[in-house]
Amino acid sequence: MNLTLPSQYDFLGRFYRLVLVSILSNLMVPLAGLVSTAFLGHLANISHLTGVVLATLLFDCLYPSFNFLRKSTNSMTAQAVGRDDSKAMLLVGLRHGFIALGVGALILILQYPLQKLGFALLAGTPEVEAEGIDYFNARIVGAPAVLLYYVLMGWFLGREMNGFVLLMSFINNGANIVLNYLFIIQWDWASAGAGLATAVSQYLTLLIGLILACFNIQWQEIPAVAQKILDWSALKATFTLNGNLMIRSLVLNSSFAIFTNLSSVMGTTLLAKNGLLMEVVALSFSVIQGVGLSTQTLTGNFKGKDAQEQLKPLLNIALLTSLLLALPFALVSVLFPQTVFGLLTNHSEITKSINSYVGWLIPVLVFAAIALVLEGYFIGLTEGQTLRNSAFAALGIGFAPTAFVAWSSHNNHVLWLALSLYMVISVVTLEVQWQRLSISTPPQERDTEIMGA
Repeated sequence: MNLTLPSQYDFLGRFYRLVLVSILSNLMVPLAGLVSTAFLGHLANISHLTGVVLATLLFDCLYPSFNFLRKSTNSMTAQAVGRDDSKAMLLVGLRHGFIALGVGALILILQYPLQKLGFALLAGTPEVEAEGIDYFNARIVGAPAVLLYYVLMGWFLGREMNGFVLLMSFINNGANIVLNYLFIIQWDWASAGAGLATAVSQYLTLLIGLILACFNIQWQEIPAVAQKILDWSALKATFTLNGNLMIRSLVLNSSFAIFTNLSSVMGTTLLAKNGLLMEVVALSFSVIQGVGLSTQTLTGNFKGKDAQEQLKPLLNIALLTSLLLALPFALVSVLFPQTVFGLLTNHSEITKSINSYVGWLIPVLVFAAIALVLEGYFIGLTEGQTLRNSAFAALGIGFAPTAFVAWSSHNNHVLWLALSLYMVISVVTLEVQWQRLSISTPPQERDTEIMGA
């Protein structure tokens, strides 16, 4: 018997190809981080590991806060693909590329005050802080490459160039793993080696990505497109969308930073435990963010084609897929904690007592799976304001008050409750907005303003 899916589900093949590519691409980042953590965690001095955990907070606030470049490039490119507008596709990539280059250069100029401000806000012993500064100084030089990489990945994903996305990811993270082994294990550069390995791999990947992009540009269109890059109304709309997405990223990543910093206040051992648990969170996020990115791409594409009847089926499939992918990470960690965390460190005082906190991975990851798919859906619709408001609600209602109680009581369980509530409030607010959002309003007028076409 032949089963024929309704026409509104004819996207399933495209969706799961994008999911597979996005997951494989995203998995490379935490896997490389896990390898680096394992290398540092097996060194005799635990301060190498905790110093990098502490310094990584700054990059977890800095770089992901600019991940809006990938998201907005992806959604705008996908909408242009849906309208079959090749000039708009090129314009999105060039405009975001110039933004990324400018921001990356600014980060390099401000690297010293960023370092001083960052470590002034973080809490760590002098030995741990010294290791963290070594890592920061080595890694920060890769800032322009990171931001341009975001733009290239968003551009390729929006055009569903899956092979290029995978190739860039493998180069980036494969080189990172090899260089981590060389710099940390072979040359004994410890924290500085971990940071330098990341920066070098980022520039190598950027070079490959630019070569790939050059072969997929209609060069005869550049003169006409170049005149529109600085179009004020389009720039204003682009900055508005990117600004809202940046605020959401800043709020989320600041919550993670506060979480880790409060962990540090509670002691170096507890910081190491929460750091290892957050590695599992990061790995899971990389998988479910792959579903969110795929949702974002197809939402933008369907919006560009005005195929609104496919938006709700897409969201339903994405939510189910995300939940089915997130649950195993939590369950495996809860059921086999010694095996999972024993791979990351041989310090038994950490792995033996981590069991009491590992159960918090279940609510964090389940609600995050829903929230990240809803985020991808709203980004695909270029509804940045909705995401910004949701982030403020999650921080102000869920995370901040509970984190204050955790700090006051020095209670790590309450700290994990704060992170869980952030995810819960995100889901609730986005669900309310989805119910209220009327996607039948004409989208083309706003899209044309953003593209500057």
